[in-house]
Amino acid sequence: MKQFKDTVAIATGGGSGIGQALCQELGQRGSIVVVADINDDQAAHVASAIKQNGGRAHAVHVDVSNEEEVRKLINGTVSEYGRLDYLFNNAGISIGGDARDLTLEQWRRVLEVNLYGVLYGTVIAYPIMVGQGSGHIVNVSSAAGLFPGPINAPYCTSKYGIVGLSLSLRVEGSDLGVNVSVVCPGAIRTNIWQAATAVNLAPEQRAAYEQQITSGKIKMMDASEAARTILGGVSHNQAIIIFPAGVRLAWRLYRLSPRLLDRLLLNSTRNFRKYRLNP
Repeated sequence: MKQFKDTVAIATGGGSGIGQALCQELGQRGSIVVVADINDDQAAHVASAIKQNGGRAHAVHVDVSNEEEVRKLINGTVSEYGRLDYLFNNAGISIGGDARDLTLEQWRRVLEVNLYGVLYGTVIAYPIMVGQGSGHIVNVSSAAGLFPGPINAPYCTSKYGIVGLSLSLRVEGSDLGVNVSVVCPGAIRTNIWQAATAVNLAPEQRAAYEQQITSGKIKMMDASEAARTILGGVSHNQAIIIFPAGVRLAWRLYRLSPRLLDRLLLNSTRNFRKYRLNP
């Protein structure tokens, strides 16, 4: 708890999901929280709730796919508070479907938000933290950054990129006082499932899939528990924060026998293709 007290922390995508839960948890632990989101109303609501609970927070508009907006967010925070202790690059979207149905524009949009949004935050904050001699960059990837992601290839591509970026920079930053961690969670109960775009998928199948998620057939972790797990890993300066336990086990098994998971994923892909609108 004391580690975060009076620190300055930015969380992108802070208006909902894991980002919201991180902001709330940081506020409870005494951080000055900058709730950054493209949705101004959601960000303001989260910041207001933190303040009502005795914390310190304010909302800032940011589109993480826009380099200048990210620069303004980070430089403005440093200008106001004199430093930046934690940056949680969390904002993300998903556009999925059979790769032959996806346009380059759809690929580009996912990469602009998920990968370049993280890259902008990291590259802009890193020299500031090096100058301070301290700081921690926390990049939120996914279990999809550890395993293949057929039918969600743009998302998976972005998340693999985040893992490579984070682990590479972690080595460089270790001698300069800057810590870098990457977060790879499994299924978390957030609105990303509902907000995701499924290309060339029959509406009834999309509805059935969402029902499967919301009915509890797919076990999901609450965002608040995910936030506590992430901050626990950050407190111990873990390189890769993987959770829940089932994802850690699957990752180990995949490294031992990739072909086993490939067969399971192929079966899932074939099942998805039954519901393509234009096969």
